[in-house]
Amino acid sequence: MSTKSNSPLNPFDVPRDMRVAIVRTIWNSHITEALLNGALETLKSAGIDDDMIDTFEVPGAVELTFASAKLVDTGNYDAIIILGCVIRGGTPHFDYVCQSVTQGNAYLNSECDIPIIFGVLTVDNEQDALDRAGGRLGNKGSECAQAALMMYDFVDKVNNN
Repeated sequence: MSTKSNSPLNPFDVPRDMRVAIVRTIWNSHITEALLNGALETLKSAGIDDDMIDTFEVPGAVELTFASAKLVDTGNYDAIIILGCVIRGGTPHFDYVCQSVTQGNAYLNSECDIPIIFGVLTVDNEQDALDRAGGRLGNKGSECAQAALMMYDFVDKVNNN
């Protein structure tokens, strides 16, 4: 039986040789750019060099699943962070988009060897998004970067047990 702790490491405690891909939507780009900046800042403060982080853009949230699958196929990354923002409108389109990207991300996470961190805001209005993209509720992009760091540590720990 292992005596190692199962508690997550502080994401800033250990150096990592980690490659990260970040994919953001250009739809609602003023929101996704703020999420991207939060993620980049957090990764860099954890010691991840600029040359270990690749960023990509896709049109909208539905395309995030395809982009993630293609990036997984390259074998170049230890984690992928997807960033998007879907704002509820007056039609059912919001529900279809949210369901598609959520199910696509869940499927990839169940089938892939690397974590794909879900950073898609699904909000009722623009203010809800602004509050979560560096506003009064923090920056979900930064939180996604922290999750990527912790999941990298998790996979490393599982693979080395």
